[in-house]
Amino acid sequence: MSRTAPYQPVLLRLLHSAIAILVFAALVTGFMVYDRYDKRFGTLNLPIVPNTQGIHGTIALTFLILLPIFAIYCFHLGSRRLVQAQSFKQLAEVGKPVWWISLQRLTNTLILLSATFAVITGRMMQEAWLPNDELNHAWYIGHLISWVLMIVGIAMHLLMSAKVGGFPLLLSIYNWKVRAEDMPNSWFKGFQIKPSSTILLIFEILVIGGIAIAFVLPAFSQK
Repeated sequence: MSRTAPYQPVLLRLLHSAIAILVFAALVTGFMVYDRYDKRFGTLNLPIVPNTQGIHGTIALTFLILLPIFAIYCFHLGSRRLVQAQSFKQLAEVGKPVWWISLQRLTNTLILLSATFAVITGRMMQEAWLPNDELNHAWYIGHLISWVLMIVGIAMHLLMSAKVGGFPLLLSIYNWKVRAEDMPNSWFKGFQIKPSSTILLIFEILVIGGIAIAFVLPAFSQK
């Protein structure tokens, strides 16, 4: 496959970098919370950091606020990087370049779903559960599952991107060269109101709807 260095839009680089930093911070602090209170699936016995839950919660809330903006970009400006109408048919062409590209697009889409699952389950948790040794709440178990799904999704995202475009593609998202035509007044050029396919519309409803649920559902939960 081609190893020509691609150019990524500035808006994508900004959003992707912010999301990547928040996800990494949330995964690390989330593990620190688990390592302090749970440990049933293994432990690193990390030093205890005061108010780890509060730090994790602040990072997660920032991620929740930014996630819908990133999702809207993905579905309406960067949809070619997500699953396409023909993607599932192309998955039958095992080993061909189009198979790897379809896997990459599917992986990118599933990461958005995993992130949505993570914010829903995280928002429904209560801070007192873990200090009180209440480790079997469904929302907490779901949040642990989402943590694993995010790690697997990120690993697959990196592997698929490396396979499709090599290191030039991996590094292009952190290349801060700016073309003259990629200034802020051109960031939303090509924005599509209508999704390019029905399958993308379904995924967008799941993601945007899930994020909306993450915002409002805690208001109806019992404290």
